[in-house]
Amino acid sequence: MAQERTGIITFKGNPMTLLGPDIKVGDAAPEFRVVDNGLAPVTLADSAGKVRLIAVVPSIDTPVCDTMTRKFNQDAAALPDSVVTYTVSLDLPFAQKRWCGAAGIEKVKTLSDYQDRSFGLNYGLLIKELKLLARAVYVIDAQGKVAYREIVKEVTAEPDYAAALAAVKKLI
Repeated sequence: MAQERTGIITFKGNPMTLLGPDIKVGDAAPEFRVVDNGLAPVTLADSAGKVRLIAVVPSIDTPVCDTMTRKFNQDAAALPDSVVTYTVSLDLPFAQKRWCGAAGIEKVKTLSDYQDRSFGLNYGLLIKELKLLARAVYVIDAQGKVAYREIVKEVTAEPDYAAALAAVKKLI
């Protein structure tokens, strides 16, 4: 049974429960297994030695998630190849691929946690009541340590883009 944590996030003002551990800055980033738009598995180890900017969204097809992914795609265009940018959601890979094509997303790689929920559970971001991922941003350094974390208090709000980007730039 996954650890349950309360008092961290709300959805439209209603308190929600997060499942999984509280991963903090300085912790070793937990491994995960998600799939890309072609259903190929992707793990944290696949990007070892690179800085990872991981945006986590409830659903790519909602306005705030759309805005967030577009913003990070724009920001990622100015980053060197030593940085990989992911957006993780529970959307099916087919929906992610369709959305990326329509939105012109080329720098952010969308990843789906629908098969195992390993990202959500390992990073403590699976919302018990909604069965969606909480909105969050992680920056993981090239050695696999969490260098930045923001779990957005209100799921319908946007993250602090500038702070996340500043954390990436400190590592490159």
